[in-house]
Order: sequence, then structure tokens, then C-alpha cells
Amino acid sequence: MNPLLCKGMFCLLSWEADSRGRHGEYTLQPLSLQAEETTELGSKKELKSMPFITYLSGLLTAQMLSDDQLISGVEIRCEEKGRCPSTCHLCRRPGKEQLSPTPVLLEINHVVPLYTLIQDNGTKEAFKSALMSSYWCSGKGDVIDDWCRCDLSAFDASGLPNCSPFPQPVLRLSPTVEPSSTVVSLEWVDVQPAIGTKVSDYILQHKKVDEYTDTDLYTGEFLSFADDLLSGLGTSCVAAGRSHGEVPEVSIYSVIFKCLEPDGLYKFTLYAVDTRGRHSELSTVTLRTACPLVDDNKAEEIADKIYNLYNGYTSGKEQQMAYNTLMEVSASMLFRVQHHYNSHYEKFGDFVWRSEDELGPRKAHLILRRLERVSSHCSSLLRSAYIQSRVETVPYLFCRSEEVRPAGMVWYSILKDTKITCEEKMVSMARNTYGESKGR
Repeated sequence: MNPLLCKGMFCLLSWEADSRGRHGEYTLQPLSLQAEETTELGSKKELKSMPFITYLSGLLTAQMLSDDQLISGVEIRCEEKGRCPSTCHLCRRPGKEQLSPTPVLLEINHVVPLYTLIQDNGTKEAFKSALMSSYWCSGKGDVIDDWCRCDLSAFDASGLPNCSPFPQPVLRLSPTVEPSSTVVSLEWVDVQPAIGTKVSDYILQHKKVDEYTDTDLYTGEFLSFADDLLSGLGTSCVAAGRSHGEVPEVSIYSVIFKCLEPDGLYKFTLYAVDTRGRHSELSTVTLRTACPLVDDNKAEEIADKIYNLYNGYTSGKEQQMAYNTLMEVSASMLFRVQHHYNSHYEKFGDFVWRSEDELGPRKAHLILRRLERVSSHCSSLLRSAYIQSRVETVPYLFCRSEEVRPAGMVWYSILKDTKITCEEKMVSMARNTYGESKGR
């Protein structure tokens, strides 16, 4: 601290912040004031000192130092590279307020881990170990090669080590295979990180959900991706696949279901199992399959046949023939027959009234109650003016494991290390297109 100007009892004081490479922050050295005090007798002199911050606090307490008026002879400078920071209590005077300078990143030569900037080898290794533990093992274990050795305190209620986070797999519809009335393709990205958790298997569950099924009692069917699907022990209705994403190191697993019921509401769940027996959080997809396939030309032919049987005097043989014909077609086909019948012959009585009149209430009820099985979504589509059928062929990667995992060793086998061979196969998918005019 250098005295710049003194007048009477007061001196103009200033000091300079000492920057010594401490990450760009200023460190203020302790400052003190010294003054000579003369006794009443004038014979003795004593040198007294006080910290400068104490001096300022005394001035503030005595209300001699304020924002608006500084006492004569004292100048306070709290500057940052020539600019007064907004945090400075003593610089908030008219015309003095300026924003602090904004730091500017000048250049990046290369990206390196933070711990490499430390020169001391021992400190560098300790810092590296701490960072690795914090990132991969939640700070509750040590990184050994590519896995986490958990601390004794890092165990869950089941007694399993849980220091390494277990990401949740996200089940989704495959963007390359559009669901049809019987075929659905699902996929998910492998969640095994580079260090820590080792995924042993993925467990899928699927079940049909409707008002007649107690979803809490009926759990559906569970399938092991590694033991059932990749080993080929599953049914021909379910196939496993694997492909790579945009990043080569990322694996995408997929499962295609080929024998689902049309116009059905299905719930699919997925969770991962690691080599220690832990389960990840569930991922769920609920969807309704497309409406059942309908041969619109055949439906129109049946509607004409039923009209001819109902027209005029209907014998017992003709009644039974009409009843058998209507009971043999599917519910969606029956809905389409009703649509064509009413479109062409409603002036002679609609389909429901004529069926009750010709077949009697009991047989008509047995036929008509089947229409209730058609969902409201499909009912609206089946009222379209024209329905056309088409067949698509989509490629699918079908995969099998080259090795058989021993029974009872599921938790200790890493799925990513399993040797898998894949071949491309074609899957035929029939669809209906609905429109108000032909050719749409």
C-alpha cells in the first residue's frame, strides 16, 4: 500500500490486487494502517496498527463512509482491469457503474483429460482415480479395468453391489418396419456402458390386453433374448435381430412378432439383466395392431348373396344358408358385408332389420353381436367407400447365437461378447388401404 497524498489526518490510499496465476482470481494481501499516537504529556509516542478492513468497517459504522458520499481524503478503488465490477459495494456511484469484463476463450490447442494437466504423478493418479470413480461408479467404488469394484457400503436391499449405474433400455417401434395387422417389430439400443455394468440378457414380456382379461392376473409370455430368441428355442412367430446404429460401437437389438391378432391391444415390456443379477427399470410400449385384412370384392359378393336369399319368400334351407354364410366370415368381414348391403339395398330394409325378420331374433342376435368385437377405430375405416389390399415385402435381419450358454450361468455371461451371426430375410406383410375413391 503506497501513500499517494496526505492532507491533515487523511491520506489518499490505493492498493493493487496481486494476481499470481490462481485461475484468474485476484488475491488481496492483508493490508494494515499504522499511525503514531501522542500521549497527553507529549513525551511518549506509540506506534499502533490495525487491519485496513477494520478501518473501513469503523468508518462505515460511524456512517462516515457511504455509497453517496465518501469522506474527504479517502479514495477507495476496487477495480477489475480498469472496470468497476457490479459486485463492488463502494463503486455504485452515478457514472461509475460498468459491467465486469466478459472472459474470452482465445484458442484451444487440443482436448486432454483434466487430470493430465497436473504435473505431480501421485496427485495425477489420485485425481484420475477419483474422476473415474465419480463418472463410472457413482463415487462409491474403484474402476478396475472395465468394471466397478464397489465399496462395502454400496449394496442394495437384495445384497447386490449397485455402485455402477444401470441405464434403462428404451423400447420403441422399429422405424423401418411399419406395424401391420399381425406383424410388429420392436427395437432398443444396447445400454451396456464402456465401464461398469455388464449386460447379460434382455427380458421381453408381451401380452394382449382387452376387457375380458385381468391384466394383473395374466402376466403374458416372457422371452429371454439370449436364451430363447438368439438360441432359436423360441417359436417361429418371434425372431431376434441385431444391427448397428450410426455409431459403429452402438448395437441395436430388435425383435419381430409375426403372429399377433389383428385389431388387438398389446403391451410390450423390456428390462435388462446384468452379470450380477440386477434388473434395470422397465420400458413399456403399448400399441394396437392394424385392422384385420378384408377382401372387399368378396364382401360385396356376400352382400349380394344375402340379399338374394332374403328377397321374396325365404325357405328354411335358404335361411340356414344365410345364417351359415354370415357366421363363417370374420367380424370385420361381417361389418363390411353389412356396409355393402346397406349401401345397395337399404331401401328394402337395412341389414339388421332384415336379418331379424328373416332369421328370427335368436339367430340374428348370434350374428349381430359379433360386430361388437370390431373396435371403433376399425369400424370407422371399414365404412370407407373403397378398400384395397396390398402385400409388402420388407427386409429383416435374422440373428442366431453361435454358442450355447450353459444352464445356470446366465448372470455371468456378457451378451455383447456372444458370437452372433445374422442373415437378411424377407418378411411379407399384407395391408389394407382405405379411401373414398379407387386408386387411393
